[in-house]
Amino acid sequence: MNLARVEQIAKAVLYEGYMLYPYRPSSVKNRQRWNFGVVYPETYSERSEGSEVCITHTELLLSGDIDTRVEARLRFLHLQTRTRLSPSEANAGYLPDGWQEAVERDVALPECALGELCQHTRRHEFAYPAETRTNSEGDVLVARRQEAVQGAVDIFAERLRTDLFKVTFFIQNTTPVETLCDDRDAALMNSLVSTHTVLGVIGGEFISLLEPPDGLQEIATACQNAGWWPVLIGDPGERDTMLSSPIILYDYPQIAPESAGDLFDGTEIDEILSLRILTLTDEEKREIRNSDERARQILDRTESMPTEQFMKLHGAVRGLHPLKEDCP
Repeated sequence: MNLARVEQIAKAVLYEGYMLYPYRPSSVKNRQRWNFGVVYPETYSERSEGSEVCITHTELLLSGDIDTRVEARLRFLHLQTRTRLSPSEANAGYLPDGWQEAVERDVALPECALGELCQHTRRHEFAYPAETRTNSEGDVLVARRQEAVQGAVDIFAERLRTDLFKVTFFIQNTTPVETLCDDRDAALMNSLVSTHTVLGVIGGEFISLLEPPDGLQEIATACQNAGWWPVLIGDPGERDTMLSSPIILYDYPQIAPESAGDLFDGTEIDEILSLRILTLTDEEKREIRNSDERARQILDRTESMPTEQFMKLHGAVRGLHPLKEDCP
């Protein structure tokens, strides 16, 4: 599995909705974030009567034999609260509410042969402990607090035909949170956010669930992927890598080469967002620069963008196809 080939797409999925225009923490749309791919602790899921999931799964098809090997990486964001402290507050361990940032987590699962996965389920557990870190940023003391997150991935396979297998990945948040809580912001600190998996196959091929070959449409339709969508990824025609995304994508998604960098909002057009950023007031820009490093990078990149780059954002012709003449 060539991770470098899928890194741009996976990053876009990871940070979709991270912070939306106008990129100010005070804006309404940035007060409730993290709407994609959240796997909550079980106690919060119970409190929501199952409307917020604590376990999710992906089912996909691949062709191969019992020696075909499957590899996977689970990726998600682990939230942390960043708080600016005065020296006296730091000495007292004072941690008031602050801005939520995110740390990328990447859990690599060992390769497994399909024959082994057909015989028994493989379980892989992971855990990240709670911690607080304090450091200086210029003349300001900053504290970052992370709560514990732990989970498990279960993988098993079913042989449907001689050379056709269905592989299932279960992802579960097993973080022990004793108190039943209806505070979403608190629950997010113990959650897997923007959860997605990058899957690879060695000695076989994944089968598109969007455009399955003749004879496999019914089997592909029966695969269960509620809230997650597996798509082929890489160069068109390649079938060794699949991305199971919490955002609806088509097979072989691509980042436009004209894009200058992440804007965290795949529903917008880069040119429009960039022009809007330039209309922000000086006060709004100060709030952005004081709130989040990734938002600050967007602002700095947009303000320094050369005219030639803006012109590229206006549009590009990817290819021309002749119109078919109507038959008489």
